[in-house]
Amino acid sequence: MPDSSRVTRSRFEYEEEGQVAYLEFEVDERGWITLLHTEVPTELRGRGIAGVLVRTALEYARDNHLRLDVLCPLATDYLKRHPELQEGLRSKPKP
Repeated sequence: MPDSSRVTRSRFEYEEEGQVAYLEFEVDERGWITLLHTEVPTELRGRGIAGVLVRTALEYARDNHLRLDVLCPLATDYLKRHPELQEGLRSKPKP
């Protein structure tokens, strides 16, 4: 998979074949990153791109010493299947 990930103002993007997949996020002044929404165009689905975006967000959080809050259902599901990816991150407790 080509390395086409980049950070824009409030989303991580992955571009391939003229299509853009993204994970929207917010960073607040208290040091929290909130993963809001992931969108992958139909033509790019099934290639693991959403996972690339979630891993990119986690690396960004680690590199910037941010705490993690996940509202995006896709990211939540991905992290449940890959709990090892949360090592070293502080997350909001879920009710």
